[in-house]
Amino acid sequence: MNVRVKLFALTQDLAGTDEVSLELAAPVTIAAIRTSLAEAVPALRPILSSCAFAVDNEYATNATEITGPAEIACLPPVSGG
Repeated sequence: MNVRVKLFALTQDLAGTDEVSLELAAPVTIAAIRTSLAEAVPALRPILSSCAFAVDNEYATNATEITGPAEIACLPPVSGG
């Protein structure tokens, strides 16, 4: 299954793009997406464990399964002062 992951803020800066396309074998979970994203874009590895993911505008856990077309977003941790 081909999935496209939208990147924002720091993840976008590190990857140098706003979207990454991944080809994954079923079952496709957020955990599998997280692993494949780290392999496809090594610069994201240090922060991926802290990133949240959303599927169709709803937060998702590592166990969330993607069964068809969906909007997947990788949301970097937020910090401020």
